[in-house]
Amino acid sequence: MPLVTPLSAAHDLETKELAEFFNETLGFCPNSVLTMQRRPAISKAFINLNKAVMANEGRVTSALKRMIAWVSSNATGCRYCQAHAIRAAERYGAEKEQLDNIWEYKTHAAFSEAERAALDFSLAASMVPNAVDAKIKETLYTYWDEGEIVEMLGVISLFGYLNRWNDSMGTSLEEDAIESGNQFLGKNGFEVGKHNGSHY
Repeated sequence: MPLVTPLSAAHDLETKELAEFFNETLGFCPNSVLTMQRRPAISKAFINLNKAVMANEGRVTSALKRMIAWVSSNATGCRYCQAHAIRAAERYGAEKEQLDNIWEYKTHAAFSEAERAALDFSLAASMVPNAVDAKIKETLYTYWDEGEIVEMLGVISLFGYLNRWNDSMGTSLEEDAIESGNQFLGKNGFEVGKHNGSHY
């Protein structure tokens, strides 16, 4: 079982209404949100932040935002968030070649130089200690404007919260997320790990 047991989706009706957002992004309400609603102010604030961060404002597409989230989650080692991010990237139209080769984004032809700059930023920003430096900044500004960089860092920071939440909580991965993780990440050793529902 995870550290704290998720509650029923009907526990807090305001959270339930806000969580309909995840029916589009993932096809289900995540167990992480069902756990957060033990303190509904947290679940509601989290969903509203998620919606704001993931809003499609232009060139940082919904698919790229989810790939940024995957790179961040891979850097921190959170399998729960890796599976969710790759599933959402597929649902938002990321090219199959990108999904199949996300591990090789630095060199694979499916990724543009602008996408590489965004994903390198995600990797550097997710490291401890932080590795964002003048070179990362220069490359980012070659392809992206300041508003777009804010959007990207919003995603990276949101997933910093989620990576810590779900890896500490041992949040159980949902069946559909496991399927996506195995499909796109399995060849590179994706495992459910502590998120199998029997960690603690």
